Amino acid sequence: MNFVAPESLVFWTSIIFLILLLLLKKFAWKPILGAVNEREDTIRTALKEAENARKEMQNLTADNERILKEARAERDTLLKEAREIKESIIIDAREEAKVQTTKIIEQAQATIQSEKQAAITDLKNQVAELSIGIAEKVVRGDLSDINKQTKLVEDLLKEVTIS
Repeated sequence: MNFVAPESLVFWTSIIFLILLLLLKKFAWKPILGAVNEREDTIRTALKEAENARKEMQNLTADNERILKEARAERDTLLKEAREIKESIIIDAREEAKVQTTKIIEQAQATIQSEKQAAITDLKNQVAELSIGIAEKVVRGDLSDINKQTKLVEDLLKEVTIS
C-alpha cells in the first residue's frame, strides 16, 4: 500500500479547493448572485407596487366616500329645495284663491248693491206713478164733497196693490 504523506494531501486538497473556488466564482457565484439579486429586485419592485396599489386603493376609497358624501348632500339639498318650492307653490295658490274669492265676493256684493238700487229706484218710480194716478183721479172727481173724496181714496187704495 502506498500512502501519501499527509502534508502533500493537504497541499493538493488546498489546490483543488482553490481551483474549485475559482471555478465556482467564475461560473456559479455570478449567475447565482445575479439570480438572487434579480429576484430581490423583483420582490422589492412588487412590494413597492403593492404599497402604491394600497395607497391608491385608500385614495380611491377616500374619493368614493367623499363623492358619496357630496352626492348625499346634493340629494338633501335638492329635496329641501323641492319641498320649499312645493310649499311656495301651495302658499301662492292659497293666496291666489283668497284674492279670487275676495274678487268674486266683491263683485257679488256690487251686483247685489246695484240690483238693490235698481229695485229701490223702480219701487220709487211705481210709488210716484201710483201717487200721481191717485192724485189725478182725486182731482178729476168731485172735490166739493168730502165724503166722495174719502170714498174715492179708499176705493183707489183697495184697487192698487204694490208689486
